[in-house]
Amino acid sequence: MRLSRPEPRRPTADVHHDRAGLARVRSFGTVRLQGRRHLVVLVPGLGAPGYLLSTADRCARSGPVRVLDVPGFEDPLGPACAVTLGSLADTVARWLAEVAPAPVVLAGHSTGAQVALHAAAHRPDRVAALVLLAPTFPPHLRRTGPLVRAFARTALHESPGVLPAVLPAYLKAGPRRLTACVRSAQSDAPEQLMPALHCPVTVAVGEHDALSPPHWADRLASRTSHGRVVLVPGAHSFPHTSAEITAVVLEQAGTGLP
Repeated sequence: MRLSRPEPRRPTADVHHDRAGLARVRSFGTVRLQGRRHLVVLVPGLGAPGYLLSTADRCARSGPVRVLDVPGFEDPLGPACAVTLGSLADTVARWLAEVAPAPVVLAGHSTGAQVALHAAAHRPDRVAALVLLAPTFPPHLRRTGPLVRAFARTALHESPGVLPAVLPAYLKAGPRRLTACVRSAQSDAPEQLMPALHCPVTVAVGEHDALSPPHWADRLASRTSHGRVVLVPGAHSFPHTSAEITAVVLEQAGTGLP
C-alpha cells in the first residue's frame, strides 16, 4: 500500500504537560472524538519526542493523543547502560497498564518501534492496534559497519529541518546513552516477537529509508496474521516531514476497532 503526500496543513492543538509518575507525558487535548475512539500513544526513537509533535498535532484533530517522554535519557546520575530497549519497554508497558484509560493504538518510531513492540507483547490487553513506524533493525544492520553505511545513504534523503527537532534531546542524552540504546536495539530481533501479537499490526516505512527498508517491513508484517505494510514518501524521519501522512496511517490503524 502506498500513500501520497497531501497538501500540508498546520492545525493547532491545545497542549498541556503532566507527570504520570512512570513517564513524563506530553498530552494533547482532544479536539473531537467522533472520528476516533482510541487514544493514540506515540513512542519516539532515542528519547527525542520533539520530532513527533507535528504528527501528534495532526492526530489531535480527530481524537486524543499522547507522546511519551520516557525517563532515562536525561538522568545525569543514571548509568548510560540503563537506557536499553528492555528498560524502556518495561516503563511503557507499566504506563499502559496503570495510566492509559483503555486499550490504545500504540505506535513507535525507529528504536521506539522496537520498544512499542515489546510493550505490546508484555501487555497485549492494553494494545488495540500496533503501528511500527520505520522499525529498526533488520539483521544485516545489527553490525556497526553496515549500520553506519545505511545511515549515510538514508541521510542523503532526509530534510535538514529534522535536526532542530532532535538535536536538543540528543545533546541532553549524550553519546554514551544514545550509543547504549542503539547497541541494545542492534541486539534485538523484533521478527521473533511478531508471531506472538494478536492485534492488528501496521508497518510503515519511508521509500528512501535504508535503515528500515521495505523488504524488512514485508518480513515483519508477514510474521503476524494481522499485518499490513504502508510505503510512505521520505526516508527514516517521515513522521516529522510527512506528519499528515503519518497521522492518516495511525487513523487507519484504529479504524474498525471495537
